[in-house]
Amino acid sequence: MGPSFDDGTSLYNFVVRDGNGVKGMVDSGLTTVPAAYMQPPRERIDKESARKHEQPPIDLSRLDGPEHDEVAVEIVRAAETLGFFQVINHGVPVDLLESLKDTANKFFGLPPEQKAVYRSEVSPTPLVKYGTSFVPEKEAALEWKDYISLQYVNDAEALQHWPIEIRDVALEYLRTSIKMVRKLLEVLMVNLGMKLVDPKIDALIDKKMVNMNFYPTCPNPDLTVGVGRHSDMGTITVLLQDGIGGLYVKIEEDMRFGKKGEWVEIPPIPGALVINVGDMLQVLSNKRYKSAEHRVRTTNTTSRVSIPIFTIPKLTEKIAPLPHLVEKDGIAHYREFMFADYMKNFFGNAHEGKKSLDFAKNVNSS
Repeated sequence: MGPSFDDGTSLYNFVVRDGNGVKGMVDSGLTTVPAAYMQPPRERIDKESARKHEQPPIDLSRLDGPEHDEVAVEIVRAAETLGFFQVINHGVPVDLLESLKDTANKFFGLPPEQKAVYRSEVSPTPLVKYGTSFVPEKEAALEWKDYISLQYVNDAEALQHWPIEIRDVALEYLRTSIKMVRKLLEVLMVNLGMKLVDPKIDALIDKKMVNMNFYPTCPNPDLTVGVGRHSDMGTITVLLQDGIGGLYVKIEEDMRFGKKGEWVEIPPIPGALVINVGDMLQVLSNKRYKSAEHRVRTTNTTSRVSIPIFTIPKLTEKIAPLPHLVEKDGIAHYREFMFADYMKNFFGNAHEGKKSLDFAKNVNSS
């Protein structure tokens, strides 16, 4: 007799503690959404009312030629408005992107016991964590997602500790993407008045994580979310979507393609990568750049994968708005903090929009 998904404790033990994940639950023949996954109405994603973000992708090959300044303006404008944009000719081979999606699907298709060895309680290495939802022990409603997270220290440790089934392709994805991240960060920081040789630029992307997210088919996507409303805690996130879609971003200010508070879908573009601004850039820029609030919808037609790279500062890095921007603005919207403290707070709470930034907020700021 299988587990009862009507019983919260039995479901939690099966999905979270025993490492079967949402996929294990779906593979057991689930036909309805368990109560533990039902989101309150305000958190559900209305696919029909959300428009698609039709902004064309930015061609990064133009950064290396006479159109550099024009492309830099496009990047800055995107960071100052939506906080999300797509890029092509980014230097990551398109066949590698296809291989990544295939590899992720194969990994999550492995027997549960092969993935469960990397649950945080038993993983043989702190560099690899397999799990489900975000912080299940603190969530009122669980997220319809399984994931594996790979922390990067150096190539040797990745080759030694990352799961052999995904190791090589994930490492190549990181190697080829990080050059692009550095270029984007240089454009954004130079726009804020920082010099290219400033060691802070490297310190802001000192740590990297590659995640593989798996969203199994869902009996009723209208009741659930794959990922709840949140912004990313780090500096810049690179995201590979598959062709299914489901990524939604909240508009912070009225703009040409939508009004403040509306959600727009970021449609998949073959060969493109999605870039989004993290909380640290919003802090450093004293609110000029927007760390985008986003969420993910589930689907009832087929499972979906997404593969983000998170770049974050050194844990000991002190983060605060750049002094010359504070002088210009007449106020610091955020206080100084150590990134490790911000990260601890971020992972200590369930997703709740951009509430994580409250940790850094200056009490005198509006």
